[in-house]
Amino acid sequence: MPYSLTLFHVKHFPHETLGHAMLTSPQKLIILDRDGVINQDSDQYIKTLDEWNPYPSAIKAIARLYQNGFTLVVATNQSGIARGYFEEDTLSAMHQQLNHLVESSGGKIAHIAYCPHGPDDHCQCRKPLPGLLLEIQQQLGLASLKDSWIVGDSLRDLQAGESQGCLPVLVRTGKGKHTEEKAQGLEQAKIFDDLAAFADWLLTPHG
Repeated sequence: MPYSLTLFHVKHFPHETLGHAMLTSPQKLIILDRDGVINQDSDQYIKTLDEWNPYPSAIKAIARLYQNGFTLVVATNQSGIARGYFEEDTLSAMHQQLNHLVESSGGKIAHIAYCPHGPDDHCQCRKPLPGLLLEIQQQLGLASLKDSWIVGDSLRDLQAGESQGCLPVLVRTGKGKHTEEKAQGLEQAKIFDDLAAFADWLLTPHG
């Protein structure tokens, strides 16, 4: 299956460029992993639109955060493309459904970045490498990502963010409980049951 071994491989949809001018600082940016954070994960990969099952609470949390002035983006490894498990058109359908659900709840995802490569492809966008985050930074016109939030269920998500000065958040959904049990590399991470719990905390005034 043809795909480009470029530094970045980012998929976005026309409306995703809207609203970037509203983002004035990295502190109002939240970078989300997809599988295990927004939707159920699978060891067999999410290969079809029918297999893509969002957490309703995560969709609502994204909308709430957007309504409170945050910019939400997604950075996701999708090596199933390189492995031949599904086509990029299928991934696009999943992300169109994600955008539809979020917008129907009153929110918006500003940008979706994904890496289609496998672990042996020597790209720079597969997390924990920072390529997807650097592309997000460029798309949003930010000087840096320092003090933005990175939310994931695996250590590699947090490592990608920490390399750019992001504040790491681990959720226990997806692979999160297993990541927490291993207790490696989580010294700086805040840990929550799910994305909704993180949203509750972030939107609650702190003394």
